[in-house]
Amino acid sequence: MVEVKFYPADAVGNERLKYAVVAAREGERWLFSRHRLRETWELPGGHREEGEDIRDAARRELWEETGVSQAELTPVCVYSVFGADGPGQAAPNYGMLFLARVLRRDALPASEMAEVRAVAASGGVLPLPNTYPAIQPLLWEKALAAAREIWG
Repeated sequence: MVEVKFYPADAVGNERLKYAVVAAREGERWLFSRHRLRETWELPGGHREEGEDIRDAARRELWEETGVSQAELTPVCVYSVFGADGPGQAAPNYGMLFLARVLRRDALPASEMAEVRAVAASGGVLPLPNTYPAIQPLLWEKALAAAREIWG
């Protein structure tokens, strides 16, 4: 069973953050990416590289997976995931969830992503079939709540 928990954005140091996930809003629509080897969709995000600041990782992943080259990035919270690596997982993995207000989106760079869609939020439910159903619906809910609080 996968367990996801949420913490304040300053709860965990950069060196312990393994992932950056970005809920990116372009106008009134949200960006989702589809990996070229899958038929499901996901919020942009991925691994932080060794020595990389988590905010830089978020910007890099956002560009690689959506083509967004300029965005206002706001940390929402730290999250932990326990159990996603299987029954032998000894400790949770930590990530940072960000909101991004897209200022400029260019063509999707050549990468693992096949396409990007800009879709309307649909009553708090993820609008497309999801790649990580035990994790991303919870991140999405948290992101939408933060967006309402920050952007109205």
